[in-house]
Amino acid sequence: MIFLRSLAFNVAFYVWTAVICVGILWSLLLPRRSMIRVITWYFGTVSWLERTLAGIRYEVRGREHVPKSGSFLLAAKHQSAWETMKLHFLVNDPAIILKRELLWIPIWGWYAARSRMIAVDRGAKGRAVASMVRNARPVRDEGRPIVIFPQGTRVAVGAYRPYRIGVGVLYDHLDIPIVPMALNAGLYWARNSFIKRPGTIIVEFLPPIPPGLGRAKAMQELEERLEAATDRLVVAAGGPATVRPKAAEPATAAVSETAS
Repeated sequence: MIFLRSLAFNVAFYVWTAVICVGILWSLLLPRRSMIRVITWYFGTVSWLERTLAGIRYEVRGREHVPKSGSFLLAAKHQSAWETMKLHFLVNDPAIILKRELLWIPIWGWYAARSRMIAVDRGAKGRAVASMVRNARPVRDEGRPIVIFPQGTRVAVGAYRPYRIGVGVLYDHLDIPIVPMALNAGLYWARNSFIKRPGTIIVEFLPPIPPGLGRAKAMQELEERLEAATDRLVVAAGGPATVRPKAAEPATAAVSETAS
């Protein structure tokens, strides 16, 4: 039954997405915020497909920890494509840090560029960090939340991957709080998996890490709190806790990105 429901959902999702990508090209001519409303409508139809065909629902906890105004860094766990399609429901007008190559995808990349996401050239190394900060400053000044996946890519439930320095650099230079976002989406919509398992995904916002703590302390607090909360959600739903190496790798100079 799970296989048949997954088949129905995957076919419907990819066919509908292809139709919509072409069908709403006219929205690129609208003001940016109006175009975002059209795209958010599409994400809502995907949520309906998830509920109806795959049996996937979601619950949000800790909304009181999300600032009501002003910019902040949303440091989110990244386990699947699921959370990338829910960000516009979770926070207002997010600017997602993503790898520049995603902007080259025909049609989809046009929407991402028009949405004014923050693109990063991973191959530029040190220059990429400076570019990320430079492009994030006007977003901060607009009061938009900045979404970053601190591990830099999708990470399977139970797997360990060190946190990258990009979130710490932004924290240092932008002087805004970090709001950690834990979830257990990978149990139901696993990374690169055809199977979609029915159940309720939990998304949980944690209390903000205030600005001014210093990069090293803020990154340590972020990793400890976000990993502990994610493990709690995953284990409560019957999944495995993260297996960490005895000596965790230090944060690298690479920057973070969105879905890969």
